[in-house]
Amino acid sequence: MARLFDVQPLADTTFGAVVRGIKVAHIDDPTFRELYDTWLQYALLIFPDQHLERDQQIAFAKRFGPLEFEMTAISNVRSDGTIRPEKDNDDVIKILKGNMGWHHDSTYMPVQAKGAVFSAEVVPSVGGRTGFADMRAAYDALDPAMKARIEGLNAYHSLHYSQGRVGHQTKKLDGEYSGYGLHDGPVPLRPLVKTHPESGRKSLLAGRHAHNIPGLAPEESDRLLKELIDFACQPPRIYHHDWTPGDAVVWDNRCLMHQATPWDMTQRRIMWHSRIAGDPASEAALAA
Repeated sequence: MARLFDVQPLADTTFGAVVRGIKVAHIDDPTFRELYDTWLQYALLIFPDQHLERDQQIAFAKRFGPLEFEMTAISNVRSDGTIRPEKDNDDVIKILKGNMGWHHDSTYMPVQAKGAVFSAEVVPSVGGRTGFADMRAAYDALDPAMKARIEGLNAYHSLHYSQGRVGHQTKKLDGEYSGYGLHDGPVPLRPLVKTHPESGRKSLLAGRHAHNIPGLAPEESDRLLKELIDFACQPPRIYHHDWTPGDAVVWDNRCLMHQATPWDMTQRRIMWHSRIAGDPASEAALAA
């Protein structure tokens, strides 16, 4: 049976595909079911020339499951249209810069996100790419000794930790940044090796929020987590997307990390993020 859309796998990577021949705002249920299976296979789908309206992006994201939040701007542009001066280093700028570290979304929350729909409205002339890393392929490529070493190990995940580590600690209560993720509840504990609830594939779970592996000295924990991230985020397991206005992507947060990249912050960058909630049955933190 012929596909209902065109899928072009990304070159020289272990994951990801560009999907053409459909408008995601107007797809029927059989097409979405095939698209969902394609998403599980490739983990990152890129849809050029979508130009989604707010309600269209939210509706598309909801087809993947309930949302953690419907939509938020990832942008250096204020609601009044003015650009935030980078030198002011306000809490929004701090979060934008913090997100340049490799991470999974919401590992610092009680339930890790399932995925996200992300779209581009305004992009800078240079820079501002989004990187993705295939943590399934990273786990597969580990040598047997490392697999044995990390099996059964866990790490704590905290946005307080990750922002503070790079010198961008935000205030807990701020008028412009909502403080999302900066809660004072228990710090989630998550395994270093995660099994995907739908594909059954194992992947690494690390990223900038991860720290303090129980049973290891702090220095050894830091070294191991850095070693895993440095190993994972190498070709052919990474892809950096050069955005064009109108692009939309959906990624599987359960097996991919991602990162923002620098751009000239005198230029406007307006992106829109809709976060798909994780299923507590598979994405809830371990008991600390």
